[in-house]
Amino acid sequence: MTSLDTTQSAVFIALTIAMALATIWQVRRMAAKQGARSAANSNREYFLAGGGLTWPFIAGSITLTNLSTDQLVGMNGQQMLLLAWWELSAVAGLAILALVFLPVYYREGCTTTTELLQKRYNSPGLRALVSALFLAGNLFIYLPITLYTGALFLRTVSGADLPLLPLAAVLGVTGSLYAILGGLRAVAVYDTIAGVGVLGSALAIVWLALSAIGFDFSGVPAERLTLIGGPESPIPFPTLFTGMIFIQMFYWSTNQNITQRAMAAPSLREGQRGVFAAGIIRLAVVPAIVVLPGIASYKLFGPLGDTAYGRIVAEVMPSWASGAFAAFMAAAVLTHYTSILNSSTTLWVCDIHEAYINARPDVGRLNRLISIVFVALSIALVPVYDGAASIINLVQQLNGLLSMPILAAFICGLVFTGIHARAVMLALLFGVGLYAVFTWVWTPAHYIHLMLVTLLATISVALASNRALGGTARLRGRAPAANMAGQ
Repeated sequence: MTSLDTTQSAVFIALTIAMALATIWQVRRMAAKQGARSAANSNREYFLAGGGLTWPFIAGSITLTNLSTDQLVGMNGQQMLLLAWWELSAVAGLAILALVFLPVYYREGCTTTTELLQKRYNSPGLRALVSALFLAGNLFIYLPITLYTGALFLRTVSGADLPLLPLAAVLGVTGSLYAILGGLRAVAVYDTIAGVGVLGSALAIVWLALSAIGFDFSGVPAERLTLIGGPESPIPFPTLFTGMIFIQMFYWSTNQNITQRAMAAPSLREGQRGVFAAGIIRLAVVPAIVVLPGIASYKLFGPLGDTAYGRIVAEVMPSWASGAFAAFMAAAVLTHYTSILNSSTTLWVCDIHEAYINARPDVGRLNRLISIVFVALSIALVPVYDGAASIINLVQQLNGLLSMPILAAFICGLVFTGIHARAVMLALLFGVGLYAVFTWVWTPAHYIHLMLVTLLATISVALASNRALGGTARLRGRAPAANMAGQ
């Protein structure tokens, strides 16, 4: 068994402690300034940081909530330029969030995205159903995959034969402390502090990786250097004009993990500033860091899969620098994990527990108990993903089970009036079943195309079911200008 590098480990531990202390200091400072305006045991305090996140913290938290080892490890693991489309198209998703969805969330005073569904359809049951679907995705896909890819990266970059499950457990338990003890405020602050280090270090990796191959991509197959994907590629070019935009709309505009940060600002305008800043970061920085190191790794070592990113980091960085980067990456894992965990507890407390179990719980105590259960479950599921051929493709494909049916419910609520909640519930279940058939029984086209098919079919079933139930769907009129001006 290869032993851990002493210098690398020392730098890793020192930086990890420093970021934790900086987070504690900033959180206490923000809480002291805002304390008079925020109830200590309220949903808004725990889950929306008391409405006190300014745009830099929103931008930092959105960036790190999305950018973690499942992106850096998974996308670089494909070792091809084509995966940059996921990040380039994400800018459109962020613009839709800022200009279309966020004004509605603020106007309706939502704590969760699913609260909008309850208000549009007058149905707590529909809100609970969609929350349950979101929770299923978080608990069975996002949380365990975050721990798995984080543990895989740390093991690869250290060069030591560390066991994955205990390493994943340490990450899960450590990360959960931020969500349990500090709520969204602590998560967002730690996101932002870690984000500076992650983005700076990741850009350094790009430069060092390209320097290691002399900025020469000769010898790398042409199909790995193109942005025009063929029919058998992970992203065939026509999919950019079919399902891709709706995948981004779902992820950035309806996913509680992302929108919760933008909904925690003191005003709509401040939230929009944060979202636009996150879009600028994504456009300017993220595409390069999620594909170029992987391509360089292919030229140096050949096809490696999801170990490519850790291998290139270990190769091009001295031990002290790789220790620093490992600390920042561990922070990215922790913040990504805690962001999803915090959003999951938000959905459970606000949409399910308060509606069906106890309308006035001790939010702090319940948050701790539910977080512990969710952490234990996510750690137990880590071995399920060990050995997956491509984490990023697996994540995107599994997303379709929930994303398009849920997006259909939001689109119907935003575009139409007069739709029965029962019609939407039937359509949701139909959409999940349809995409399951496409995934495991009959796959007539690429899964991104099939996401658009699933979305359109789910909307059609909702409208047809509504007519069968005696409802009449009508296009929703524009909100009065005076209402919008007040947000």
